[in-house]
Amino acid sequence: MSARHVRDQLRDTGGVSGAEQLAAQRLVRPLRVDRITDLIGRTPLVRLHGIEADCPGVELWAKCEFTNPAGSVKDRPALRIIEDALARGDLAGKRLIDSTSGNTGIAYSMVGAALGIPITLVMPSNVSAPRKQVSGVYGAEIIYSDPMEGSDGAIMLARELMTAHPDRYYYPNQYANPSNPLAHYHGTAPEIWQQTQGRVTHFVTGIGTSGTIVGTSRRLHELGRACGRDVTCVAMQPEDGMHGLEGLKHLPSSLVPEIYDESALDATIWMPTEEGWDMAERLAEREGLFVGHSSGANVAAALRVGRELSQADTPGVVVTVLCDRGDRYFAPLEWEKHYVW
Repeated sequence: MSARHVRDQLRDTGGVSGAEQLAAQRLVRPLRVDRITDLIGRTPLVRLHGIEADCPGVELWAKCEFTNPAGSVKDRPALRIIEDALARGDLAGKRLIDSTSGNTGIAYSMVGAALGIPITLVMPSNVSAPRKQVSGVYGAEIIYSDPMEGSDGAIMLARELMTAHPDRYYYPNQYANPSNPLAHYHGTAPEIWQQTQGRVTHFVTGIGTSGTIVGTSRRLHELGRACGRDVTCVAMQPEDGMHGLEGLKHLPSSLVPEIYDESALDATIWMPTEEGWDMAERLAEREGLFVGHSSGANVAAALRVGRELSQADTPGVVVTVLCDRGDRYFAPLEWEKHYVW
């Protein structure tokens, strides 16, 4: 039985018994796969014991999306976007071009290399150097946009290139593509539901393209209501436009993604850069989890929710997302080839 077949069987399922869960884990974490893209998804959920000590009576859990093969949560939508485009024939004879602040570009590049799809990425020139270099290692073509225009500038340049060369490029536009939230609706949300045995009470994560929060929230709301209760879904945004939480959007000062759906959300938390950075350091020191600053901000937001529940003496199971690893933000290694004659 292939990993994809098992994934499809597990879509839209509710809670399972302990024996069924063990059997499912054995099936969905295969020892052998046809290609690297079959390892996308089915990521572990880890309990944050050190952090949840600050909110007694509440459980804090984090989805380890850095265990995806290209190292981030963006592997999920990149694969779904490309698979759906291939099924429609949109990529026949064309290169995929899209804007990115880094992680989606790396994910596109990995999936493209695995499936034989040429990739062109448009990204601000000031994104972290490791993100630029890793995308290049996978063979992607990189076009840089004005760093002062941020992710919005990359979006506009990608649109301009697509308009100028419609026969060369297929532009999926991750910010408007329904395959983006569907990757989380059919993957991330059912996994969280199964891994918590349907006990999740709150889901908290940041807004980038908004695919993760929108897709996951929609499905968790449905799964909760089917059991006669509510799952509260909380978005997190940087508190101002000039922030240092790479990959996250401050919607009041940005182009709002077309896939963003505020009706899928129950609340929004506004996060200062320093709080997200401090939590990223704390996760490394207290939990052994070396993750990026957006992951730190996600956990800081989840802790805020946990504290509110704890102060109200209300039990809860709060789940958030660890988007990527911290080493993606380090100064780059040298990837140049050196020859000795």
